[in-house]
Amino acid sequence: MNSLKRFTHKWLWVILIAFCIVGIIYPKIGIVALICMLAPIIVAFFKGRMWCGSFCPRGSFNDIILAKLSYKKAVPKFMKSVWFRNIFLILLMSAFVVQLVFAWGNALAVGQVFVRMIIITTLMAIILGISFNQRTWCMVCPMGTVAHYVANIEVLKRRFNHVTIEKGTCIDCKLCSKNCPMGINVLQHKNQGKVIDADCLKCNVCVDKCPKKSLYAA
Repeated sequence: MNSLKRFTHKWLWVILIAFCIVGIIYPKIGIVALICMLAPIIVAFFKGRMWCGSFCPRGSFNDIILAKLSYKKAVPKFMKSVWFRNIFLILLMSAFVVQLVFAWGNALAVGQVFVRMIIITTLMAIILGISFNQRTWCMVCPMGTVAHYVANIEVLKRRFNHVTIEKGTCIDCKLCSKNCPMGINVLQHKNQGKVIDADCLKCNVCVDKCPKKSLYAA
C-alpha cells in the first residue's frame, strides 16, 4: 500500500498542471477543483492530513517539483501561528465566496472562479515554496487548516494511525525534526511514542530519514 501511495504521489502533480492549462481553455472544468477542496477535510475525519501528504496534486507538485528549486529555509514562525492561519483562511475563502456569489447562475463564470483560485494559490505556493520550504503553502492552505482542526479533535485523533517512535533505539539525532516538511518537532513526541501533531501529513519523510529505523510508517 505504501508503495502505491508513493507512486501515486510521484505523478499527481501532472493533474495540477493539466487542470490549470485545460481550465484556461475550457473554464467549466473548474468545478472539478471541488474534489481537492473537500477531500482533505473529509479524509481528515478518518486519517488526519493524509490526503495532503499523499493524494493532493499540489502537494505532489510541491514535493516533486518545488523541492528541487526550494532554498529550504526555515518558515517564519508567524506563518505557522493560529492567528495567521485563521486570518488567511477567512480572507481567502471570503474572496472565493464573493466571486462565486457574483458568478452564480453562469456555469462558465463559476468555472472561471475555481480555475482562477487554483492558479493564484498555485503561484503563491510556488513563491513560498522557493523562498522557504517546499511545503510552506501546506502550512497556511485554507483547506489544510480546516483539515488540521478536524484532525485535532481528540476523539478522532485516538483512532488514527500515527508515525510510531521506538524510544529504545532512538539516538536523539534530530534528523526526523530537521527533515519534516511541515516543520514539526518530531523528536518532541518521543516520550508519547507517536507523532500526534495534527499537521502531520503522514508523508513518512521522518521515517525514511531515521538512521536507526526507530520510526515506523503511519
